[in-house]
Amino acid sequence: MNFKSLLAFILVTGVFLTNFAQNTKSRDNVQIFYYGWYGNPTIDGRYYHWNHDILPHWSNPKWNNLGNYKGADDIGANFYPALGNYSSNDPEIIKKHMKMIKESGVGVVVLSWLGKDPFVDKSIIKYLDIADQFDLKIAFHIEPFYKNITELRDQLSYLVKTYSHHHAFYKKDGKPLYYIYDSYKISPSEWSKLLSENGEKTVRNTELDGLYIGLWVEKEHSYFFDKSGFDGFYTYFASEGFVFGSTTSNWSYLSQYAKDHHLIFIPCVGPGYSDTRIRPWNEANFKSRENGKYYEKMFNAAAKVNPDFIGITSFNEWHEGTQIEPAIPKKAGDFKYEDYGKDSWFYIKETKRLKDQFLRSK
Repeated sequence: MNFKSLLAFILVTGVFLTNFAQNTKSRDNVQIFYYGWYGNPTIDGRYYHWNHDILPHWSNPKWNNLGNYKGADDIGANFYPALGNYSSNDPEIIKKHMKMIKESGVGVVVLSWLGKDPFVDKSIIKYLDIADQFDLKIAFHIEPFYKNITELRDQLSYLVKTYSHHHAFYKKDGKPLYYIYDSYKISPSEWSKLLSENGEKTVRNTELDGLYIGLWVEKEHSYFFDKSGFDGFYTYFASEGFVFGSTTSNWSYLSQYAKDHHLIFIPCVGPGYSDTRIRPWNEANFKSRENGKYYEKMFNAAAKVNPDFIGITSFNEWHEGTQIEPAIPKKAGDFKYEDYGKDSWFYIKETKRLKDQFLRSK
């Protein structure tokens, strides 16, 4: 090989390796919340979640005992999925979802987990195997199914022993990353027993060690994260202004707090918020999608604080209308479901565009 050929080879290889590194990095940069709790009579014997209850108001008895949806054309969501009333346990559905997520440019699927043996847990191996086929990783969103730190530790032990050996089980720098929903409902002193190095039930320097990400809701949660031992925090909610954490104008404060305390900050963005089918009293938190502009504004606000990660709420939380999964126009009696306009894949494509834009800005 002559000098010119060698130089050209080095330059091409360098470009390839740079692009490869950027693409590899992107799998960690953007993570999406995913729900595996849907079921139908064909696969599961009955409907799960499509027939969601209409939820009571926390104080106004006017909104009590309003019943539930039936499934089929009548579901507990303001949008209607292009795939219909699917089962989250159907491997063909999982493949379709993982393909969509791959095409959206997202690399980590954050699966909602309710502990050992309930509906979702029985299909985790399917999710890991199929995610691996699409070069995706699975992280876990720990829902508050546990009553105390001891119970959570036992459940985490099961999760790690059963699944962490899998190639698709997401790890950052060798450690799993766990999102802990409603973490503030347990006191920081209790969390410290689990998450500090000298805690009574510490996970540190054990097989249960990981990056534990708590939910920041109110401003005063600065005290919580100062004392609890979490490795970082996320904001989850897709409704701008719903709480302090999901208010984008507060993200510079949260970003600086994270830097000052050597924590990971994960701002979460969503395409909109629409949950009045299951919470008819919650119109105040409705957020119009604005033909994609709402999503773009949240994504840009997150990118502006230059976080290590952005979370997307969500791939398929249909009940709260935060999904990017394709939706189609449909009517059920007098009710007309919302939709995305002419292109049911609009938010898959828009996620790819916004993810690429975020990655270029880093």
